[in-house]
Amino acid sequence: MSDNELLEVIERYLNGEMSREEQKSFELQRKENAEMDKKVIEHKLFNNLLKQYGERVELENRLNAIHEEIDVHTLKENLLVHPSWIVQLWRSHHSKISVAASVAIFVVVSVMYLAGSFNNNDSKYVALNNKIDKQSKDIKALSNDIKKTTHIDKFTGSGSGFAFTSDGLIATCYHVVQGADSVYVQNVDGSSFKAEVLYTDPQKDIAILKITDNQFKGLGPIPYSFKKGESDLAETISTYGYPGGKPVYHNGVINASTGLNGDSVHYQVSIPINFGNSGGPLWDSKGNIIGITDAKEGHAEGEHYAIKSRYLIDAIHNIPADSLNERVNLNRKNTLSGLSEDQKLKREKSFVFMVKTYNN
Repeated sequence: MSDNELLEVIERYLNGEMSREEQKSFELQRKENAEMDKKVIEHKLFNNLLKQYGERVELENRLNAIHEEIDVHTLKENLLVHPSWIVQLWRSHHSKISVAASVAIFVVVSVMYLAGSFNNNDSKYVALNNKIDKQSKDIKALSNDIKKTTHIDKFTGSGSGFAFTSDGLIATCYHVVQGADSVYVQNVDGSSFKAEVLYTDPQKDIAILKITDNQFKGLGPIPYSFKKGESDLAETISTYGYPGGKPVYHNGVINASTGLNGDSVHYQVSIPINFGNSGGPLWDSKGNIIGITDAKEGHAEGEHYAIKSRYLIDAIHNIPADSLNERVNLNRKNTLSGLSEDQKLKREKSFVFMVKTYNN
């Protein structure tokens, strides 16, 4: 195999475009060929560097465009006469989140410049400098708060997801994150965390996310276990997710052991699975995970579907080893069995997330 052919294979592998059999074969070759394994790691690092460079270039272009919109001379004159003009400038740009940080930085630079040109013995100018300095600090603090919530206000798509490890591995549907430039997950308390797409199986419509945010401190023990076998018709089921961006609980039964047109990957369920529900957990009456809710398959009116949990388990086992800090061990101890539905939900909902996606 030539170097170019090997690079094409590596690209397909890293993009999750291989079939299950191809992935297993390729990973076996990596284990047996240290040079190939090294090239995979190097290519993954190279792709990450390219992405970071692209993001940096885009940020520079945005800041340059903002800078061109600001009249530097007018700003300087107004700072000398009307320090409160900064506040007016802020108000005129408050709806433009990206401008907020730039205005704060520009004001700080302007203050430094003006302070250097003043006579330090002139108490009038010293007092004016102090006022401007205080305003610039207030603006900078406000812009930092806005930057922390930018992804919340401007997300372009959403779905649901649920944790299967305490350190932040989350299952969702592939179509929820497909084509996204960045992904965040929001917990029941409203806190959002940066995440990355760790693994995808487009054919089964499954994606695995990993929370990478430094603010994430981990979850407690996972309360539910995962059922690999088939569930029975008429079995009682429930789900919890974020259709329309709000938390919603539903219960129902399994209507059919196959999905649309006899698809064996899905169950047909009586629960309404709307967009935003996609990627949420499907529990049986004992609190075992038996599937992933999938609104993408709901083409026919009144028919709703969920991906069977055994395909999720397969996807988890297929995550490349170099993407994980340690091997994934799914929880086998179910602490929900015997509880009432409301008691189960109180424990479950802390492990279910709203998945938010963003496109530049």
